[in-house]
Amino acid sequence: MILGGTAEARALAAELTVRGLHVVSSLAGRVTNPRLPVGEVREGGFGGPEGLARYLADERIDALVDATHPFAARMTASAASAARATGVPLLVLRRPGWREGQDDRWLRVPSLEEAAARLPRPSRVFLTTGRRSLPVFTGLDGVWLLARSVDPPEPPVPDNAYVLLDRGPYTVAGERALIREHRLDVLVTKDSGGAMTTAKLVAARELGLPVIMVDRPPTPPGVLLVDSVADAAAWAQG
Repeated sequence: MILGGTAEARALAAELTVRGLHVVSSLAGRVTNPRLPVGEVREGGFGGPEGLARYLADERIDALVDATHPFAARMTASAASAARATGVPLLVLRRPGWREGQDDRWLRVPSLEEAAARLPRPSRVFLTTGRRSLPVFTGLDGVWLLARSVDPPEPPVPDNAYVLLDRGPYTVAGERALIREHRLDVLVTKDSGGAMTTAKLVAARELGLPVIMVDRPPTPPGVLLVDSVADAAAWAQG
């Protein structure tokens, strides 16, 4: 079973299906109109690690791959707990994180709260940390937010924020134009990695914008971790 609706999860489902394995992909159901993988798809939560453990046992799952978003720490913790309880082998698949280049102006921080605290005042912020993070950045004096997300945040939207609904992949030219149109002077993002949303980092570098980069949460201890679909497919096939 593959947990997650990421591009890596979809690619892994496709590869394992080609290899003749039966694949069940589990999506949390938090994104409207998600891109679906090939094979069997299950949508919705499990009810915590105990519910996931019951599902693994009831469905006689042979192997579990956590290919969720790098910041889905709660789901990864549940997967690790359920795997320990059932003895089902677990692999975590995470795309590589982004690396700072020579001309980048990055500040790495451990949390969204620290990112909000380190914002310059006044500032016009390009916020790409997801709709659920918006409350962390509200009510900050002198801060205006262009908050981009796939789905709308829960109302009410704060007065200091404009929500832009959009889904990647993005282009450098498009990100550059967006930054200039809204006169943005700092980018706040998570270290999600991957090529789909890297254009904003290139545009920020070209325009000299500082970037506040939120580091990934740690992987649970003792969990096997790979960063490529090929390695995950080889592990799953045994």
